[in-house]
Amino acid sequence: MGMVEGLWKAREMPLRDGLYRPDDTGLELHVDGPGTYHPDAGQPIPFRVGGPFDVAQAVEEHGIDEVDTYFESPLPDGAGWMSGGGGGMGNIGYLARLNADRSLQWVAVMFHSNPFVGVRYQGMSAVFTNDWGNRLVLGLTNPALS
Repeated sequence: MGMVEGLWKAREMPLRDGLYRPDDTGLELHVDGPGTYHPDAGQPIPFRVGGPFDVAQAVEEHGIDEVDTYFESPLPDGAGWMSGGGGGMGNIGYLARLNADRSLQWVAVMFHSNPFVGVRYQGMSAVFTNDWGNRLVLGLTNPALS
């Protein structure tokens, strides 16, 4: 079992923005989050996937935190699940795509997104909402996210 998979099974996540996979690979995430009193509450959350980074080094430098799950929702095609929630002092959000057996496919950790509290599906996209009403739209067929 890899480090990322072990953290997920222990209900923990790395404390660095990133898209983490069970094979211990990671991609940078660039997410401008809405801090607690953000003037743009209720707006779209920018989300960009970047290049690879060293997951073990990220965990060593930034540490880990407990995962607080707020929702788990089946994908429309029945191929798996989406999970979301947060951690930390209320500023950290996470989204995870799970396989049909609920094993981890990936987890996206976003330090300034605030916790995610729900999801709805529009065609091949998932629309996530955080605790401030901000929305993050992800294409379910995006190669980085499938």
